[in-house]
Amino acid sequence: MNTPVSTETFDVVIVGAGGAGLAAAIEARGTGASVVLLEKNAKPGGTTAWSIGSVSATQTPHQRAKGIVDSPADHWADMPGFAGDLASRDNDELRRILCEGMPDTFQWLLDSGVRFMGPMPEPPHRQPRMHNVLPNSRSFIYHLSRRARRAGVQIRTGIDVRELLKRDDRVSGVRAEVDGRSRVFEARRGVVLAAGDFTNSPEFKARFMGEQEAKVDAVNPTATGDGQRMAERLGATIVNGDLALGPELRFIAPAKETFVRRLPPWRALAVFMQWAMDHMPPAILRPFVMKFLTTALAPSPALFEAGAVLVNREGARFCNEGERPAYALPDQPGKEGWIVFDGALAEQFSKWPHFVSTAPGVAYAYVPDYRQNRKDIYTEHPTIEGLAAALGMDAGTLRQSLSLRPPGAGTAARYIALGPVRPVFVHSEGGLRVDTQHRVLGQGNRPVPGLYAAGSTGQGGLLLKGHGHHLAWAFVSGRRAGRIVAGG
Repeated sequence: MNTPVSTETFDVVIVGAGGAGLAAAIEARGTGASVVLLEKNAKPGGTTAWSIGSVSATQTPHQRAKGIVDSPADHWADMPGFAGDLASRDNDELRRILCEGMPDTFQWLLDSGVRFMGPMPEPPHRQPRMHNVLPNSRSFIYHLSRRARRAGVQIRTGIDVRELLKRDDRVSGVRAEVDGRSRVFEARRGVVLAAGDFTNSPEFKARFMGEQEAKVDAVNPTATGDGQRMAERLGATIVNGDLALGPELRFIAPAKETFVRRLPPWRALAVFMQWAMDHMPPAILRPFVMKFLTTALAPSPALFEAGAVLVNREGARFCNEGERPAYALPDQPGKEGWIVFDGALAEQFSKWPHFVSTAPGVAYAYVPDYRQNRKDIYTEHPTIEGLAAALGMDAGTLRQSLSLRPPGAGTAARYIALGPVRPVFVHSEGGLRVDTQHRVLGQGNRPVPGLYAAGSTGQGGLLLKGHGHHLAWAFVSGRRAGRIVAGG
Protein backbone atom coordinates (compact mmCIF):
# COMPACT_ATOMS: atom_id res chain seq x y z
CA MET A 1 0.00 0.00 0.00
CA ASN A 2 1.46 3.35 -1.08
CA THR A 3 1.64 6.09 1.54
CA PRO A 4 -0.11 9.27 0.35
CA VAL A 5 2.33 12.12 -0.39
CA SER A 6 1.66 15.21 1.70
CA THR A 7 1.33 18.37 -0.40
CA GLU A 8 1.37 22.05 0.55
CA THR A 9 0.99 24.98 -1.80
CA PHE A 10 2.60 28.43 -1.60
CA ASP A 11 3.17 31.28 -4.00
CA VAL A 12 6.96 31.02 -3.60
CA VAL A 13 9.15 28.13 -2.48
CA ILE A 14 12.74 28.93 -1.48
CA VAL A 15 15.38 26.23 -0.95
CA GLY A 16 18.12 27.10 1.55
CA ALA A 17 17.91 29.31 4.64
CA GLY A 18 21.30 31.03 4.55
CA GLY A 19 21.77 34.72 3.83
CA ALA A 20 20.50 34.55 0.24
CA GLY A 21 17.46 32.43 1.07
CA LEU A 22 16.41 34.58 4.02
CA ALA A 23 16.78 37.74 1.92
CA ALA A 24 14.70 36.22 -0.87
CA ALA A 25 12.00 35.09 1.55
CA ILE A 26 11.69 38.49 3.24
CA GLU A 27 11.41 40.36 -0.05
CA ALA A 28 8.99 37.88 -1.63
CA ARG A 29 6.77 38.03 1.44
CA GLY A 30 6.94 41.83 1.30
CA THR A 31 4.95 41.73 -1.95
CA GLY A 32 2.14 39.87 -0.19
CA ALA A 33 3.06 36.45 -1.56
CA SER A 34 2.84 33.35 0.62
CA VAL A 35 6.37 32.01 1.15
CA VAL A 36 7.91 28.85 2.55
CA LEU A 37 11.65 28.65 3.23
CA LEU A 38 13.02 25.10 3.30
CA GLU A 39 16.28 24.23 5.10
CA LYS A 40 17.80 20.75 5.32
CA ASN A 41 19.70 21.51 8.53
CA ALA A 42 18.22 21.79 12.00
CA LYS A 43 18.31 25.60 11.88
CA PRO A 44 18.89 28.43 9.39
CA GLY A 45 22.42 29.57 8.74
CA GLY A 46 24.14 28.08 5.70
CA THR A 47 27.62 29.24 4.77
CA THR A 48 26.68 32.74 5.93
CA ALA A 49 26.81 31.54 9.53
CA TRP A 50 30.28 30.02 8.95
CA SER A 51 31.72 33.19 7.44
CA ILE A 52 33.89 35.88 9.01
CA GLY A 53 30.99 38.20 8.23
CA SER A 54 32.26 41.03 6.03
CA VAL A 55 30.36 42.85 3.28
CA SER A 56 31.82 45.35 0.85
CA ALA A 57 29.64 48.32 -0.02
CA THR A 58 29.73 51.97 -1.05
CA GLN A 59 27.74 55.03 0.09
CA THR A 60 27.18 53.55 3.54
CA PRO A 61 26.54 55.60 6.70
CA HIS A 62 29.92 54.35 7.92
CA GLN A 63 31.67 55.78 4.88
CA ARG A 64 29.83 59.09 5.16
CA ALA A 65 30.73 59.37 8.86
CA LYS A 66 34.40 59.25 7.87
CA GLY A 67 34.00 61.68 4.98
CA ILE A 68 34.58 59.00 2.33
CA VAL A 69 33.10 59.90 -1.05
CA ASP A 70 32.51 56.69 -3.00
CA SER A 71 30.22 55.26 -5.66
CA PRO A 72 28.91 51.95 -7.03
CA ALA A 73 30.53 52.81 -10.37
CA ASP A 74 33.97 53.01 -8.74
CA HIS A 75 33.26 49.77 -6.87
CA TRP A 76 32.37 48.09 -10.18
CA ALA A 77 35.54 49.39 -11.80
CA ASP A 78 37.79 48.23 -8.92
CA MET A 79 36.58 44.64 -8.63
CA PRO A 80 38.47 43.28 -11.68
CA GLY A 81 41.67 44.20 -9.86
CA PHE A 82 40.97 41.31 -7.48
CA ALA A 83 40.33 38.87 -10.34
CA GLY A 84 43.62 39.53 -12.12
CA ASP A 85 44.10 37.20 -15.10
CA LEU A 86 40.64 35.71 -14.52
CA ALA A 87 38.84 39.03 -15.09
CA SER A 88 37.79 37.99 -18.61
CA ARG A 89 35.68 35.21 -17.07
CA ASP A 90 33.66 37.64 -14.94
CA ASN A 91 30.01 38.52 -15.56
CA ASP A 92 30.07 42.30 -15.91
CA GLU A 93 26.28 42.67 -15.81
CA LEU A 94 25.89 40.76 -12.57
CA ARG A 95 28.83 42.67 -11.10
CA ARG A 96 26.99 45.92 -11.87
CA ILE A 97 23.86 44.57 -10.18
CA LEU A 98 25.94 43.72 -7.12
CA CYS A 99 27.66 47.10 -6.84
CA GLU A 100 24.56 49.15 -7.57
CA GLY A 101 22.44 47.08 -5.19
CA MET A 102 24.73 47.21 -2.17
CA PRO A 103 24.08 50.75 -0.87
CA ASP A 104 20.38 50.04 -0.45
CA THR A 105 21.00 46.48 0.74
CA PHE A 106 23.46 47.68 3.39
CA GLN A 107 20.80 50.03 4.75
CA TRP A 108 18.30 47.14 4.58
CA LEU A 109 20.63 45.08 6.77
CA LEU A 110 20.90 47.98 9.23
CA ASP A 111 17.11 48.29 9.25
CA SER A 112 16.94 44.56 10.03
CA GLY A 113 19.05 45.10 13.17
CA VAL A 114 22.50 44.10 11.87
CA ARG A 115 25.44 46.27 13.00
CA PHE A 116 28.92 46.72 11.53
CA MET A 117 32.35 48.13 12.21
CA GLY A 118 34.39 49.79 9.49
CA PRO A 119 34.85 50.50 6.70
CA MET A 120 38.27 48.88 6.35
CA PRO A 121 40.71 49.38 3.46
CA GLU A 122 41.50 46.49 1.14
CA PRO A 123 43.51 47.34 -1.99
CA PRO A 124 42.89 47.40 -4.90
CA HIS A 125 39.71 49.07 -3.61
CA ARG A 126 40.45 52.77 -3.97
CA GLN A 127 38.32 53.51 -0.91
CA PRO A 128 37.67 51.60 2.33
CA ARG A 129 34.58 49.47 1.59
CA MET A 130 34.82 46.38 3.79
CA HIS A 131 32.38 46.39 6.73
CA ASN A 132 32.64 43.66 9.39
CA VAL A 133 29.54 42.43 11.19
CA LEU A 134 29.19 42.68 14.97
CA PRO A 135 29.48 40.63 17.12
CA ASN A 136 29.79 37.69 14.66
CA SER A 137 28.30 36.33 11.43
CA ARG A 138 25.37 34.73 13.23
CA SER A 139 24.00 38.23 13.57
CA PHE A 140 22.86 38.05 9.94
CA ILE A 141 20.92 34.86 10.53
CA TYR A 142 19.48 35.94 13.88
CA HIS A 143 18.12 39.26 12.65
CA LEU A 144 16.99 38.13 9.21
CA SER A 145 15.26 35.03 10.63
CA ARG A 146 13.36 37.24 13.08
CA ARG A 147 12.41 39.65 10.31
CA ALA A 148 11.26 36.79 8.07
CA ARG A 149 9.11 35.22 10.79
CA ARG A 150 7.58 38.57 11.73
CA ALA A 151 6.70 39.09 8.07
CA GLY A 152 4.90 35.73 7.93
CA VAL A 153 7.48 33.58 6.15
CA GLN A 154 7.11 29.92 7.08
CA ILE A 155 10.60 28.61 7.89
CA ARG A 156 10.76 24.82 7.84
CA THR A 157 13.93 23.03 8.97
CA GLY A 158 14.93 19.39 8.57
CA ILE A 159 13.53 19.45 5.02
CA ASP A 160 15.85 17.71 2.54
CA VAL A 161 14.80 18.90 -0.92
CA ARG A 162 15.60 16.23 -3.50
CA GLU A 163 13.90 17.16 -6.77
CA LEU A 164 12.43 20.02 -8.79
CA LEU A 165 8.94 19.28 -10.10
CA LYS A 166 7.53 20.46 -13.43
CA ARG A 167 4.04 20.89 -14.77
CA ASP A 168 3.28 22.12 -18.30
CA ASP A 169 7.01 22.73 -18.92
CA ARG A 170 7.26 25.01 -15.87
CA VAL A 171 8.90 24.38 -12.49
CA SER A 172 5.92 23.94 -10.20
CA GLY A 173 7.50 23.03 -6.88
CA VAL A 174 9.86 20.64 -5.13
CA ARG A 175 9.81 17.16 -3.67
CA ALA A 176 11.50 16.75 -0.30
CA GLU A 177 12.28 14.03 2.22
CA VAL A 178 11.02 14.68 5.76
CA ASP A 179 11.62 12.01 8.40
CA GLY A 180 11.91 9.40 5.65
CA ARG A 181 8.68 10.42 3.93
CA SER A 182 8.16 12.31 0.70
CA ARG A 183 6.51 15.69 0.83
CA VAL A 184 5.66 18.06 -2.03
CA PHE A 185 5.79 21.85 -1.79
CA GLU A 186 4.02 23.37 -4.77
CA ALA A 187 4.88 26.88 -5.98
CA ARG A 188 2.30 28.94 -7.85
CA ARG A 189 4.83 31.59 -8.95
CA GLY A 190 8.21 29.93 -8.77
CA VAL A 191 11.08 28.32 -6.90
CA VAL A 192 14.26 30.08 -5.75
CA LEU A 193 17.37 27.93 -5.28
CA ALA A 194 19.57 29.45 -2.57
CA ALA A 195 21.25 26.27 -1.34
CA GLY A 196 24.87 27.44 -1.41
CA ASP A 197 27.89 26.10 -3.26
CA PHE A 198 29.39 22.62 -3.73
CA THR A 199 32.59 22.86 -1.68
CA ASN A 200 31.67 19.64 0.16
CA SER A 201 30.58 17.61 -2.85
CA PRO A 202 33.35 15.19 -3.89
CA GLU A 203 31.50 14.50 -7.14
CA PHE A 204 31.33 18.15 -8.25
CA LYS A 205 34.91 18.84 -7.14
CA ALA A 206 36.24 15.80 -9.01
CA ARG A 207 34.34 16.81 -12.12
CA PHE A 208 35.33 20.48 -12.22
CA MET A 209 38.60 20.67 -10.25
CA GLY A 210 40.31 17.30 -9.96
CA GLU A 211 40.59 14.08 -8.00
CA GLN A 212 42.90 15.57 -5.37
CA GLU A 213 40.55 18.49 -4.73
CA ALA A 214 37.72 16.00 -4.28
CA LYS A 215 39.48 14.71 -1.14
CA VAL A 216 39.42 18.14 0.53
CA ASP A 217 36.58 18.94 2.90
CA ALA A 218 34.74 22.26 3.17
CA VAL A 219 34.43 24.78 5.97
CA ASN A 220 30.67 24.23 5.67
CA PRO A 221 30.09 20.44 5.73
CA THR A 222 26.57 20.71 4.31
CA ALA A 223 27.54 22.74 1.21
CA THR A 224 26.91 19.83 -1.14
CA GLY A 225 25.63 21.56 -4.30
CA ASP A 226 22.01 20.46 -3.92
CA GLY A 227 20.65 23.36 -5.99
CA GLN A 228 23.14 22.90 -8.81
CA ARG A 229 22.48 19.16 -8.93
CA MET A 230 18.70 19.52 -9.19
CA ALA A 231 18.86 22.30 -11.78
CA GLU A 232 21.29 20.39 -14.01
CA ARG A 233 18.65 17.69 -14.41
CA LEU A 234 16.50 20.33 -16.10
CA GLY A 235 19.22 21.42 -18.50
CA ALA A 236 20.88 24.16 -16.44
CA THR A 237 24.65 24.69 -16.62
CA ILE A 238 27.31 25.51 -14.05
CA VAL A 239 29.70 28.40 -14.71
CA ASN A 240 33.23 28.73 -13.24
CA GLY A 241 32.99 25.38 -11.51
CA ASP A 242 36.77 25.05 -11.48
CA LEU A 243 37.31 28.19 -9.38
CA ALA A 244 37.34 28.18 -5.58
CA LEU A 245 39.02 29.63 -2.52
CA GLY A 246 41.09 26.63 -1.54
CA PRO A 247 42.34 24.16 -0.87
CA GLU A 248 44.11 26.07 1.88
CA LEU A 249 45.40 25.22 5.31
CA ARG A 250 43.26 26.24 8.27
CA PHE A 251 43.72 25.71 11.98
CA ILE A 252 41.02 23.43 13.34
CA ALA A 253 38.24 25.20 15.19
CA PRO A 254 38.16 24.99 19.00
CA ALA A 255 36.27 22.00 20.42
CA LYS A 256 34.23 24.51 22.40
CA GLU A 257 33.05 27.68 20.75
CA THR A 258 35.00 30.77 21.63
CA PHE A 259 33.60 33.54 23.77
CA VAL A 260 33.23 35.76 20.71
CA ARG A 261 31.25 33.14 18.76
CA ARG A 262 28.98 32.65 21.78
CA LEU A 263 28.14 36.34 22.05
CA PRO A 264 24.43 36.85 21.44
CA PRO A 265 23.71 38.95 18.34
CA TRP A 266 21.64 41.49 20.27
CA ARG A 267 21.39 44.93 18.75
CA ALA A 268 22.35 46.70 21.98
CA LEU A 269 25.50 44.61 22.30
CA ALA A 270 26.46 45.24 18.68
CA VAL A 271 25.90 48.99 19.11
CA PHE A 272 28.17 48.98 22.17
CA MET A 273 30.81 47.00 20.29
CA GLN A 274 30.63 49.43 17.38
CA TRP A 275 31.18 52.32 19.80
CA ALA A 276 34.04 50.48 21.48
CA MET A 277 35.78 49.84 18.15
CA ASP A 278 35.69 53.56 17.42
CA HIS A 279 36.60 54.90 20.87
CA MET A 280 38.46 52.38 23.05
CA PRO A 281 42.27 52.27 23.07
CA PRO A 282 43.76 49.46 20.93
CA ALA A 283 45.54 47.99 23.95
CA ILE A 284 42.17 47.28 25.58
CA LEU A 285 40.50 46.03 22.42
CA ARG A 286 43.29 43.78 21.20
CA PRO A 287 42.79 40.84 23.61
CA PHE A 288 39.14 40.68 22.61
CA VAL A 289 39.94 40.82 18.89
CA MET A 290 42.54 38.07 19.28
CA LYS A 291 39.96 35.65 20.66
CA PHE A 292 38.17 36.03 17.34
CA LEU A 293 41.24 36.17 15.13
CA THR A 294 42.87 32.97 16.38
CA THR A 295 39.76 30.81 15.92
CA ALA A 296 40.07 29.02 12.56
CA LEU A 297 42.06 31.16 10.17
CA ALA A 298 44.78 30.28 7.68
CA PRO A 299 48.43 30.21 8.76
CA SER A 300 50.64 32.57 6.79
CA PRO A 301 52.82 30.93 4.10
CA ALA A 302 55.61 33.15 5.44
CA LEU A 303 55.98 30.68 8.32
CA PHE A 304 57.15 28.02 5.89
CA GLU A 305 59.27 30.46 3.90
CA ALA A 306 61.10 31.28 7.15
CA GLY A 307 61.84 27.63 7.95
CA ALA A 308 58.83 26.03 9.64
CA VAL A 309 57.97 22.50 8.49
CA LEU A 310 54.68 20.66 8.11
CA VAL A 311 54.55 17.15 9.54
CA ASN A 312 51.88 14.46 9.80
CA ARG A 313 50.66 12.47 12.82
CA GLU A 314 53.84 10.39 12.82
CA GLY A 315 56.06 13.46 12.75
CA ALA A 316 57.09 12.85 9.13
CA ARG A 317 57.60 15.70 6.71
CA PHE A 318 55.67 14.75 3.59
CA CYS A 319 55.87 17.66 1.15
CA ASN A 320 57.67 20.79 0.06
CA GLU A 321 55.78 23.37 2.09
CA GLY A 322 56.34 26.01 -0.58
CA GLU A 323 54.44 23.99 -3.17
CA ARG A 324 50.75 23.82 -2.26
CA PRO A 325 50.90 21.84 1.00
CA ALA A 326 47.09 21.85 1.23
CA TYR A 327 47.01 19.55 -1.80
CA ALA A 328 49.35 17.02 -0.16
CA LEU A 329 47.73 16.95 3.28
CA PRO A 330 44.53 15.06 2.26
CA ASP A 331 46.67 11.96 1.64
CA GLN A 332 48.05 11.96 5.20
CA PRO A 333 46.48 10.12 8.15
CA GLY A 334 43.39 11.99 9.32
CA LYS A 335 44.02 14.70 6.70
CA GLU A 336 45.80 16.72 9.39
CA GLY A 337 49.24 18.14 10.05
CA TRP A 338 51.29 20.24 12.47
CA ILE A 339 53.45 23.30 11.79
CA VAL A 340 56.71 22.90 13.71
CA PHE A 341 59.40 25.54 14.30
CA ASP A 342 62.03 26.55 16.82
CA GLY A 343 62.35 29.33 19.39
CA ALA A 344 64.18 31.67 17.05
CA LEU A 345 61.37 31.50 14.53
CA ALA A 346 58.82 31.94 17.31
CA GLU A 347 60.63 35.11 18.34
CA GLN A 348 60.55 36.37 14.78
CA PHE A 349 56.80 35.72 14.43
CA SER A 350 55.95 37.50 17.67
CA LYS A 351 55.78 40.99 16.17
CA TRP A 352 55.11 42.92 12.98
CA PRO A 353 55.67 42.31 10.11
CA HIS A 354 55.86 38.55 10.75
CA PHE A 355 52.38 37.35 11.71
CA VAL A 356 50.91 33.85 12.03
CA SER A 357 47.45 34.75 10.71
CA THR A 358 45.30 37.74 9.86
CA ALA A 359 41.78 38.83 9.09
CA PRO A 360 42.34 41.64 6.58
CA GLY A 361 41.45 45.03 7.96
CA VAL A 362 40.89 43.69 11.48
CA ALA A 363 44.21 42.73 13.09
CA TYR A 364 47.21 40.38 13.01
CA ALA A 365 47.86 37.40 15.29
CA TYR A 366 51.33 36.36 16.43
CA VAL A 367 52.82 33.35 18.23
CA PRO A 368 52.06 34.78 21.73
CA ASP A 369 48.41 35.25 20.71
CA TYR A 370 48.12 31.56 19.85
CA ARG A 371 49.88 30.61 23.08
CA GLN A 372 47.32 32.68 25.00
CA ASN A 373 44.11 31.99 23.08
CA ARG A 374 44.53 28.56 21.45
CA LYS A 375 46.09 26.30 24.06
CA ASP A 376 44.35 23.40 22.31
CA ILE A 377 46.54 23.78 19.20
CA TYR A 378 49.69 25.23 20.80
CA THR A 379 52.36 22.79 22.03
CA GLU A 380 55.80 23.85 23.29
CA HIS A 381 58.75 21.94 24.76
CA PRO A 382 62.47 22.61 25.29
CA THR A 383 63.43 19.50 23.29
CA ILE A 384 62.35 17.75 20.12
CA GLU A 385 61.88 14.54 22.12
CA GLY A 386 59.57 16.28 24.57
CA LEU A 387 57.56 17.88 21.78
CA ALA A 388 57.23 14.52 20.02
CA ALA A 389 56.02 12.86 23.23
CA ALA A 390 53.45 15.61 23.83
CA LEU A 391 52.08 15.15 20.31
CA GLY A 392 52.27 11.35 20.24
CA MET A 393 54.85 11.37 17.44
CA ASP A 394 58.01 9.35 16.93
CA ALA A 395 60.93 11.45 18.19
CA GLY A 396 63.41 10.11 15.61
CA THR A 397 61.00 10.80 12.76
CA LEU A 398 60.28 14.31 13.98
CA ARG A 399 63.97 15.07 14.46
CA GLN A 400 64.68 13.87 10.92
CA SER A 401 61.86 16.07 9.60
CA LEU A 402 63.23 19.20 11.16
CA SER A 403 65.85 21.21 9.36
CA LEU A 404 65.60 24.22 11.62
CA ARG A 405 68.41 26.59 12.31
CA PRO A 406 69.65 26.56 15.93
CA PRO A 407 68.00 29.04 18.31
CA GLY A 408 69.40 32.56 18.02
CA ALA A 409 71.66 34.15 20.57
CA GLY A 410 69.84 34.87 23.80
CA THR A 411 66.79 32.80 22.78
CA ALA A 412 65.86 29.85 24.97
CA ALA A 413 66.07 26.53 23.15
CA ARG A 414 62.49 25.46 22.53
CA TYR A 415 60.31 23.92 19.87
CA ILE A 416 56.71 24.82 19.05
CA ALA A 417 53.99 23.00 17.13
CA LEU A 418 50.81 24.68 15.93
CA GLY A 419 48.09 22.26 14.93
CA PRO A 420 46.34 20.33 13.83
CA VAL A 421 45.84 22.19 10.59
CA ARG A 422 43.62 20.74 7.89
CA PRO A 423 43.03 21.44 4.20
CA VAL A 424 39.70 23.09 3.42
CA PHE A 425 37.67 24.78 0.73
CA VAL A 426 36.21 28.06 1.95
CA HIS A 427 33.86 28.64 -0.97
CA SER A 428 33.56 27.81 -4.66
CA GLU A 429 32.53 30.02 -7.55
CA GLY A 430 30.59 27.35 -9.43
CA GLY A 431 27.07 28.74 -9.72
CA LEU A 432 24.24 28.17 -12.14
CA ARG A 433 24.11 30.32 -15.25
CA VAL A 434 21.44 32.98 -14.67
CA ASP A 435 20.27 36.13 -16.42
CA THR A 436 19.95 39.59 -14.91
CA GLN A 437 16.53 38.62 -13.52
CA HIS A 438 18.12 35.68 -11.64
CA ARG A 439 16.25 33.22 -13.86
CA VAL A 440 18.11 29.94 -14.28
CA LEU A 441 19.13 29.44 -17.90
CA GLY A 442 18.73 26.05 -19.52
CA GLN A 443 19.00 24.69 -23.05
CA GLY A 444 19.98 27.35 -25.58
CA ASN A 445 20.45 29.88 -22.75
CA ARG A 446 16.68 30.12 -22.41
CA PRO A 447 15.17 30.66 -18.95
CA VAL A 448 13.75 27.59 -17.24
CA PRO A 449 10.23 28.84 -16.51
CA GLY A 450 9.52 29.19 -12.80
CA LEU A 451 13.11 28.61 -11.65
CA TYR A 452 15.38 31.24 -10.06
CA ALA A 453 18.68 31.09 -8.20
CA ALA A 454 20.49 33.40 -5.79
CA GLY A 455 23.68 33.54 -3.76
CA SER A 456 26.37 30.97 -4.56
CA THR A 457 23.83 28.72 -6.29
CA GLY A 458 23.00 31.55 -8.72
CA GLN A 459 26.42 33.15 -9.08
CA GLY A 460 26.20 32.97 -12.86
CA GLY A 461 29.90 33.42 -13.60
CA LEU A 462 30.27 36.44 -11.34
CA LEU A 463 33.74 36.53 -9.80
CA LEU A 464 33.63 37.52 -6.15
CA LYS A 465 37.32 37.84 -5.29
CA GLY A 466 38.20 40.05 -2.35
CA HIS A 467 36.61 40.08 1.07
CA GLY A 468 32.96 40.94 1.52
CA HIS A 469 31.69 40.21 -1.98
CA HIS A 470 30.23 36.73 -1.48
CA LEU A 471 27.96 37.87 1.35
CA ALA A 472 27.14 41.05 -0.53
CA TRP A 473 26.00 38.97 -3.51
CA ALA A 474 23.99 36.67 -1.25
CA PHE A 475 21.95 39.57 0.10
CA VAL A 476 21.64 41.58 -3.13
CA SER A 477 20.76 38.62 -5.37
CA GLY A 478 18.48 37.08 -2.74
CA ARG A 479 16.48 40.27 -2.34
CA ARG A 480 16.14 40.78 -6.10
CA ALA A 481 15.24 37.14 -6.82
CA GLY A 482 12.60 37.20 -4.10
CA ARG A 483 10.96 40.34 -5.43
CA ILE A 484 11.11 39.17 -9.05
CA VAL A 485 9.69 35.68 -8.49
CA ALA A 486 6.88 37.02 -6.32
CA GLY A 487 5.97 39.58 -8.95
CA GLY A 488 6.10 36.98 -11.71
